[in-house]
Amino acid sequence: MDRDPEFYRLFVSNRSIPSKACGVLRTAVEMNQLSRSVMKLGCLVKTAQINRQLPTPFYGIHRLHSAEASDSTLGSSDDLFVQIPTSGFVYGRLTNNLTTYTMKSDIINLLEGCNLKPENIRFEYNRLYFPISVLAEFPSRVAFNIGLKAITRKGKLHSLFQGDKSQFDLIAPFDGKALLLRGLPRSAAADDVERFFSGCQLDATSVEMFLRPVNQNDVRKMAIVRFPSHALALHAYITKNQGFCLNDQITLQLLH
Repeated sequence: MDRDPEFYRLFVSNRSIPSKACGVLRTAVEMNQLSRSVMKLGCLVKTAQINRQLPTPFYGIHRLHSAEASDSTLGSSDDLFVQIPTSGFVYGRLTNNLTTYTMKSDIINLLEGCNLKPENIRFEYNRLYFPISVLAEFPSRVAFNIGLKAITRKGKLHSLFQGDKSQFDLIAPFDGKALLLRGLPRSAAADDVERFFSGCQLDATSVEMFLRPVNQNDVRKMAIVRFPSHALALHAYITKNQGFCLNDQITLQLLH
């Protein structure tokens, strides 16, 4: 009775068969026809997938209603809406074991394999210009994960957390073109700082002097001097560090 609908018509015309049995038979025939339609639709979809005649969303509908659908199928290249983006900048904050001698090259070597450049790294300082964190702009999520693995592999001496772009943009970088002078005498003036750097090429108009409280009873005088390039700032650091200004020994720090 599932092969020919005509059999159903002849069957129900027989008055000797109870009406309840006819209803059961009618339902069985309708279910059989529905099953045939579903099978035909499945064959149509498979044929269209081979010929690429149907749009991508139609394939997705077939997969979602198929008993053979799996996570790997939903994640295929055909389903553009379910792909997880792996491109775009990811921002990280590096903390712990940072000193005044830490340089951008140290951070790049620490996070090897992340394709970081000096312009992707910015140092965050406190009011006394001790580094409290380093913000890095990773080219992708993959690069950030590589950085996490690199820190773990090197003994977890540093901690890396995910940050955001607003934190990175808030920091005005020195780019290794500025020196901080610690230990200036209270009477020192801008001219004294210029004489301290005699023989070095600096921007004399950039000398910035200020006071910073070290503790409740001690206030230190400091100064920041800028140079035209990183190479000139590094040369001044090498030749003038631990020099004297008005008989007081000066400690220099390269700012990044």
